[in-house]
Amino acid sequence: MTLDTDFLIVGGGVAGVSAAARLAPLGSVLLLEAEPALAYHASGRSAAMFLESYGNATVRALNEASAAHHATADGGVLSPRPMMLIGRPCESQTFAAEVASFGMDEITLDQARAMVPIVNPATVSHAALRGDTSDLDTDLLIQNFARAARAAGALFHLDARVSGIRRSGGGWEVTAGDRSFRAETLVNAAGAWADRIAAMAGVRPLGITPFRRSMARVPAPGGHDTRGWPFIDAVGERWYAKPDAGKLIVSPSEEDAQDPHDAWADDMVLAEGLARYEEMVTEPVTRVEHTWAGLRSFAPDRALVIGRDPEVQDFAWLAGQGGYGFQTAPAASRLLADLLTGHPPELTGPVVAALSPARFT
Repeated sequence: MTLDTDFLIVGGGVAGVSAAARLAPLGSVLLLEAEPALAYHASGRSAAMFLESYGNATVRALNEASAAHHATADGGVLSPRPMMLIGRPCESQTFAAEVASFGMDEITLDQARAMVPIVNPATVSHAALRGDTSDLDTDLLIQNFARAARAAGALFHLDARVSGIRRSGGGWEVTAGDRSFRAETLVNAAGAWADRIAAMAGVRPLGITPFRRSMARVPAPGGHDTRGWPFIDAVGERWYAKPDAGKLIVSPSEEDAQDPHDAWADDMVLAEGLARYEEMVTEPVTRVEHTWAGLRSFAPDRALVIGRDPEVQDFAWLAGQGGYGFQTAPAASRLLADLLTGHPPELTGPVVAALSPARFT
């Protein structure tokens, strides 16, 4: 069976689904996702926060441009949760640099322990807080974009792993299973598989590399009510912790380069990360209830890649989200739609250039 469409999107994570929502009012859209559900890989395994000052300057511009959408669209997807940074005596200089970078205010150790009673005064000497950060409801954001895309006529095909891409009649023919699809423009939103999709299409890969990030859910430390606790980040990203359904998610914050695959947590990496966490708190981890991992895919300069390929103009990139995919999704997908339809982007020229795949040529 062959179906013609204006835009064929490969990838059903937050990048692909948000792109479908933006492009569907502008032309026919077909989205192919290899797995049986949307947001199956990295997008379904994120402990997302919204912090405008997270990432490099280019990423922060996307964060800022996404803020209003996150706060208001479809009722909003944000709920307030402060962010706390804690550091050891040997980390004074790094602590000061991160406080400045994140726009935080230093607080006393007593103030930190009043918010998070398990902060260990024997090992933690520095603390800072930013109060305007938020939890980001990743599932709701995906649902909102998917609903908007379908309402505008987009078609989603799940369990549709791409096995072939070739030129056909001035456009593309994409094979997935026993079906083939023709499209005028191919949008690569394949996350960890972005470079593989490019190579399959005969487009030069950009060096997008997946990195594993492991997570563990542990019981509420010491029986404390964690619901009002802030997101806790250790200096140097040695670990972070976030309240989750009355419990706590702890991550070792590792970045281990991987080939694209259905990721799982590395037990040794988790054990090492939990040991770093235990060093800075007063309550030991008595058991781990659940573990998982996702692949965060970065371009070489750690900014997203958005726009038409400079050598193959009907092949477009929406990739390299790294750890910023949900934060940046509203503005990133809007920029892609603007670039593909000739609409003047809302972002400034330098930001658009810093996101363009042409920067790698």
